[in-house]
Amino acid sequence: MKLLHYTYRKLAFLLFLLMAAWGVLFYYTIIDEVVDETDDTLENYANILINAALDDASVLDTSGNLMSMYSFRPVSEEEGENYRRMFYDSSVYIEIEDEYEPVRVLRTAFCMADGQFYELTLMISILERDDMIRAMVWYLGALFLLFLVTTSVGIRLTLTRVFKPLHRLLKWLHAIQPGKEVPPLDNPTQIREFRQLSEAALSMGNRSYKAYEEQKQFIENASHELQTPLAIACGKVELLAESESLNEQQMKELDALYATLGRAVRLNKSLLLLSRIENGQYTETEVVSVDEAVDGLLPDLMDIYGHKQVRLVRERGEKPFMVRCNPSLMHILLSNLVKNALLHNRQAGELRVLTTECSLVIKNTGESSLDTDRLFQRFYHGSKDKKDSTGLGLAIAHSIAVASSLSLTYQWEKGMHCFALVKESEKRKVRG
Repeated sequence: MKLLHYTYRKLAFLLFLLMAAWGVLFYYTIIDEVVDETDDTLENYANILINAALDDASVLDTSGNLMSMYSFRPVSEEEGENYRRMFYDSSVYIEIEDEYEPVRVLRTAFCMADGQFYELTLMISILERDDMIRAMVWYLGALFLLFLVTTSVGIRLTLTRVFKPLHRLLKWLHAIQPGKEVPPLDNPTQIREFRQLSEAALSMGNRSYKAYEEQKQFIENASHELQTPLAIACGKVELLAESESLNEQQMKELDALYATLGRAVRLNKSLLLLSRIENGQYTETEVVSVDEAVDGLLPDLMDIYGHKQVRLVRERGEKPFMVRCNPSLMHILLSNLVKNALLHNRQAGELRVLTTECSLVIKNTGESSLDTDRLFQRFYHGSKDKKDSTGLGLAIAHSIAVASSLSLTYQWEKGMHCFALVKESEKRKVRG
């Protein structure tokens, strides 16, 4: 959710609570004022009626009309002396309208000149509270909507201007790419928090670029420094192996040493490649046809592993599998997968390569399932008898797949190892 929409929702909810509380307070304030004014009117009118009755006793035999109904009732001396004036709400049936109307009632007592006490009941019509509540709800609702619209427009204009530095900062962060210099950040603002955030982001970006360059240089230097002594050692072993004074046992030892040095060389190159991939140093991309790349690799690799007499089954979809990636990395990825399928295949086994518009599936016969939790980890060996393997082939393939927005998965299906390379977008569609 956008920050602007989130702010709208919170402010609208707060405004609704304030308007509701204000409406309730306003209602009770108005009702209290109306009742107070009505009671004052009743009290004044009662005084007029009592004074008229004291002047003319015939008034005691009269009663009021619809708007102000009154009546007199004689009461005992004891009741009259202890009588307490009271105000309360009631309702009266009106025959003309055939309904009950709300009234405010005053009851009081007074004494005539002859000592007789009378009770005066005086009623005045008042507003219907239900109608008043409905009217207030409608008016408050309209006021709330009008206030919300005007406030939202004002808030949007204000926040859009206030958050401009934040939007410029986000745009700048999206422009940062691994391996490239941090672009300049031109984000002037008077807001201290945004200014501090921009300074912190720029400082972090520069530190990250510096650390990236230092790591890249260290990897390059370490690889170069290791490659040179390893090449020298291999050369000396080769020279030593040409000596005629060595016996058979010594030759075997030299051969083992040479194989170990060769494995160290391959391991050094693989680790360097893996570090470069994970550091995002292969930034050049283009659209690559996986079908063409696989078809180019298969003949040579089938010849290399021809002694295993593996039967190849090649299947193609109606449309080629096209991927935007670094072509060199894609060649390494496909080569590692096909080599792995041939190297770990059974004698006279089977290799199936299937390409569709959005996937590549490589299957090969095997003895047992691999450890899916550790399969793509560095230095994992699925077979203990493969001593020449560096254990980095599948780790490199997985890193290249991630860098190319692809998903590399493994399954054991009916006695066959199954590696599937699928576009991440297609995988999300399947999950959805």
